Amino acid sequence: MSEIIVQKFGGTSVGSDERINAVANIIKKATKENKVIVVVSAMSGETNRLIKLAKSFSDNPNRREFDALISTGEKVSASLLAMALEANGVKAKSFSASQISMKTTNHHSKARIVDVDGKKILSTLNEGIVPIITGFQGITESGDVTTLGRGGSDTTAVAIAAQVDATRCDIYTDVDGVYTTDPRVVPEAKKLDSITMEEMLEMAGQGAKVVQIRAVEFANKYKVPVRVLSSFEEGEGTLISLKEGNMENALISGIAFKKDQTKFTLHSVADTPGIAHKILGPVNDKDISVDVIVQNVSVNGKTDFTFTVDSEEEEKVKSILENEKSGLDYADLLIDANIAKVSVVGAGMRSHAGIASKAFEALSSEGINIQVISTSEIKLTLVIEEKYLELAVRSLHKAFNLEK
Repeated sequence: MSEIIVQKFGGTSVGSDERINAVANIIKKATKENKVIVVVSAMSGETNRLIKLAKSFSDNPNRREFDALISTGEKVSASLLAMALEANGVKAKSFSASQISMKTTNHHSKARIVDVDGKKILSTLNEGIVPIITGFQGITESGDVTTLGRGGSDTTAVAIAAQVDATRCDIYTDVDGVYTTDPRVVPEAKKLDSITMEEMLEMAGQGAKVVQIRAVEFANKYKVPVRVLSSFEEGEGTLISLKEGNMENALISGIAFKKDQTKFTLHSVADTPGIAHKILGPVNDKDISVDVIVQNVSVNGKTDFTFTVDSEEEEKVKSILENEKSGLDYADLLIDANIAKVSVVGAGMRSHAGIASKAFEALSSEGINIQVISTSEIKLTLVIEEKYLELAVRSLHKAFNLEK
């Protein structure tokens, strides 16, 4: 009995008629052994073109209309791919997210998936037809189109895979898998045959852009195996596995990093119960994600409270904190937009000592100062000056022998 797999193709994979034909051949080959559901992104550059059009009228266009506009790119690529498959002798139908009832929250441009109706998808499959579904978007209960944020097609694909109980979700990109770090920064970076779901969550959360973090969260929650591979060349890619291998052999899996970060420090804020909520509660209410959080030791009832956000949220956070100043009673608000984060990730960190020491030594040998340190069970994150980021990534990659 054939199994169901979901194949997701990114913008570069469907970026031209030639690429769409190549994708159609990949799908046709897969249909010989499995029932295939396809999710597509907009053609490469199309979403950016639509955003630019929208902003020709206003720097802050109406969010409902903005989502209605930028969601059209996926409809184009879905229809073109369905045509290409039909021309290759494979029955196919394109579906918008609304046609399969991909229900989301009302938060335009950052919507979250609430529910997917898999009945139409499965009935289409049972008719011997390949459903081609628009990624990156959904629909609210009231019928408005929403979008899921950059990389949202990954999340669409994994959510559908979970709903129809697919055997696997294959995410096709312009790279042939998950690497120990970005090969553009470290040419010696090595492709991983597999990585645990937990490690991939940390890698994606700290800047690895191969798979959207919300897609990995979905995959982890609903136990959907995910494979990352290239639509440009054949290969096995990287399996994001549900099971951990031998942690003794996989000390560190990779080095992730994030640019475009801003650090906020509230200097000399009252060290009282609930102060963290008073600071971050209003930020969270605006759906702004906070990453590294550090509170210093109290001195005379005062402390420093530091956190980081994406730089695009800088002005919003600054405004929130300034509006809350009377309730927070801090002495100074220090903002540093010239920072970056570099993270060492590996399940083996649970059973090995000395990881932090080795990382500190590697950065020290290059004269790189560490501003903030944050840890979890399998991750060490260091905040540094942005100008040293690539040097830091290279030195850490070498220190942990990840090229071997």
